[in-house]
Amino acid sequence: MSGQGQRLNVVPTVTVLGVVKSRLVGATKGHQLLKKKSDALTVQFRQILRRIVQAKETMGDSLKASSFALTEAKYTAGENVKHVVLENVSLASVKVRAKQDNVAGVKLPKFEYFTESAQSKNDLTGLGRGGQQIQLCRSSFIRAIEVLVELASLQTSFLTLDEAIKTTNRRVNALENVVKPKLENTISYIKGELDELEREEFFRLKKIQGFKKREIEKQLLLKQRLAENGVLKKSPQLFDNPSNGKIDANFLQTEVDQDIIF
Repeated sequence: MSGQGQRLNVVPTVTVLGVVKSRLVGATKGHQLLKKKSDALTVQFRQILRRIVQAKETMGDSLKASSFALTEAKYTAGENVKHVVLENVSLASVKVRAKQDNVAGVKLPKFEYFTESAQSKNDLTGLGRGGQQIQLCRSSFIRAIEVLVELASLQTSFLTLDEAIKTTNRRVNALENVVKPKLENTISYIKGELDELEREEFFRLKKIQGFKKREIEKQLLLKQRLAENGVLKKSPQLFDNPSNGKIDANFLQTEVDQDIIF
């Protein structure tokens, strides 16, 4: 894991621990949402890919039929038919408009064609000969334009989805492999430092308690010795004769050493 061993440079306090935990919760929710978005975009991407394959096959058939119809029209009406058609065209009857579809927050461009019902001079083309072939040729090319517009829309959406999926996957991987491990390592670090501080505080209190206990024991022992010395001073006859196995009272008293000055 790329985020292993890395952590944020923070002060190990309880407040910072709460902030980092909140960030981890937000990162987890963001990771889940981005993962769902990536899955939705991937499903739409595969659907568009299948439609592109079908549209390309239809496009090949349409262009083949259009080329064959144009050849028939030229053969029937003559080679000058294309000049006649071009002279009679003033405005385009087939137009394309763009829209946008929203898929999981990603705006996909969509193109669609429409025809205007204006009267065209091309309707009278081919009255002399080849009129039926010319109309069939016109219908074939309109069908080819329809498939071409659909294919252009699908391919544009395909490229847009591909880029969106790559961006989303990079964010998902960053959250999963960098951000979340770093926050988790930071939380572990702060918890370890707080536990260490708690152990140090407990040890310090134990040391203070032991020191106080020893001081109390010393004071009690001192009082006991003082009390015994006071009893010995009151009854010195019990320790007059060392031969009887009794200790002299002066033996228990602390001798005062005289300082020697050279």
